[in-house]
Amino acid sequence: MTDQIHASHMGSAKPPASGATTPPLDDQLCFSLYAASLAINRTYKPMLDEMGITYPQYLVLNVLGEQDGATIGAIADRLSLESSTITPPVKRLEQAGLLERRRSTLDERQVNVFLTSAGRDMLARSKCLGDTLLSRSGMTLTEIEALNQQIHTLIGALGKSE
Repeated sequence: MTDQIHASHMGSAKPPASGATTPPLDDQLCFSLYAASLAINRTYKPMLDEMGITYPQYLVLNVLGEQDGATIGAIADRLSLESSTITPPVKRLEQAGLLERRRSTLDERQVNVFLTSAGRDMLARSKCLGDTLLSRSGMTLTEIEALNQQIHTLIGALGKSE
């Protein structure tokens, strides 16, 4: 099974170098996913720079697009990060006027985060990222959706379901 996973990179099953115990990086799924993530981030960066936001800020905006009013903890959970990692981008987005934090009226220990109208506009502007990814991928929307579903299946199988 492990050999099948390692040798699944575009059908190229190169023999390991003499004395090597692991397959070449290009034959390892973990590296392919890592390299794909880096390539996506490089594709997004010029557009994010033009919008004046970072990738983590873009992710926070997307979480709030799914669940406006989420707590810092809920945003962190959705992004599989620690709350302390989410606070800095949230503060910068708040300073930019894209969101606002409010203490919960039900539990003052909770802080809820809401998109402002400028934040909703920024989220709508960020649609270009997905459009660009689709265009540059050379894949159809159906193929991208199928790949995304396969990745979610893998994440779930590895015990990190969303």
